[in-house]
Amino acid sequence: MILPATYVGTLIVMILGMLCVGLWANAYKMAGKLRFELFYVDFAIGVGLAAVIYGLTFGNLGFDGFSLMDDLMQVHKHQWLDAFGAGVIFNMANMLLVGAISVAGMAVAFPVALGFALIAGVLLSQLSQRTANPLYLWVGCALVLAAILADAVAYNSLVARRRASATATGKKKTSGPRAIKGLILSVIGGLLMGVLYPLLRAAREGDVGLGPYSLMVLFAAGAFLSTFVFSLFFMNLPVEGEPLEVREYFTMRANRHLFGLAGGILWSTGALATFVAEGTAPEARLGRATELALSYGGPMIAALCGLLVWKEFEEGGGRPKAMAFATVILFAGGLASFWLAFRG
Repeated sequence: MILPATYVGTLIVMILGMLCVGLWANAYKMAGKLRFELFYVDFAIGVGLAAVIYGLTFGNLGFDGFSLMDDLMQVHKHQWLDAFGAGVIFNMANMLLVGAISVAGMAVAFPVALGFALIAGVLLSQLSQRTANPLYLWVGCALVLAAILADAVAYNSLVARRRASATATGKKKTSGPRAIKGLILSVIGGLLMGVLYPLLRAAREGDVGLGPYSLMVLFAAGAFLSTFVFSLFFMNLPVEGEPLEVREYFTMRANRHLFGLAGGILWSTGALATFVAEGTAPEARLGRATELALSYGGPMIAALCGLLVWKEFEEGGGRPKAMAFATVILFAGGLASFWLAFRG
C-alpha cells in the first residue's frame, strides 16, 4: 500500500484531508433546493465508490508487497466490526449534520456539531490514555464551548431578525422554530461523532490492526449500507418539509445526482487522507497534537465557506455576523490549546 514516507509528505496528506473535509458540504449548498435526504443517498454512494477505488489502487500499490486483502485477512474479526460499526454511527451523525445544514447552514452546523465531537473525542482520549496536559485541555474545552455558545447566540439573533423582517413585511410564515431545531440536530450529531474515536482506535490498535485503506473500506461499507435504513427514516419523518417517496430519488434529473456523488467522493478522500496520515510509519508521523489540530481544521473551513461564500449571516446585520466570525476565532483558539495539551 502507498503511505507517505516523510514528515513533509504526511503533512501534505493531512492538509489535503483537512481541505476535503472542510469543503465537501459545499456540494450540498450548490445543489440548491435539493432535499438533503435525496442528496445523502448519492453522498453515501460516492463515499463507498471512492473507498473501494482507493483501496484497490493505492491500497494495492507500493513496494511493500502488502495488499488490501492481506491487510483485511490478518486482523481479528472484531476489528472488522469496530470499523463497520464506526461507519454506521458516523452515518447517522453525518445525516443529522447535513439535516442541520439544510435548516441552519454550514456556519452553524459545523462549529456546533464538530465542536461537541472534538470535546467528546479529547475527553474520551484523556480518560483512556491520560497523555494530555490537563490545564491546556480544559482551556481548549472552554474555548470550544465558548465558540459553540457564540454560534448559538449568533444564530438565534439571525432568526430573530428574520422573524422581525417577516412580521414587518406582513408574511405569515417565519423561520422562528428553526433556531432550536438546527442546534439540536447539530448537538446530537456532534455527540454521536465523538463516540467514533474509541471504535476507530480499537480497529487500528495492536500489532495486526487495520491499515488505513482496509479501515476506510470497512468504515465506508458501514456508512453505505446503513444509509438505506436511515434515509427511509428521514424520508418518512423529515427534518423539514413534507415526507418523501422513494421514487422521488429515481425521478430526479441525472445531473442532480452529481452533487451528492461529488460530496461523497470529496469527503471520502479527506477521511482516507486522515487515516493514511495517522497510519504511516512512526518516523513519518506528525504527532498526536498536529494530527488533532489539522483533522479539526475542517469545521473552520466549512464555517468560513458558510460566512464568506454562501453569505449565511448576511441578512442578520453586524452583531450576528461578528459573533459568527468570533466563533471561528474561538474554535481556532481551542484547537491551539489542544495542540499545546497533546504536544508532549
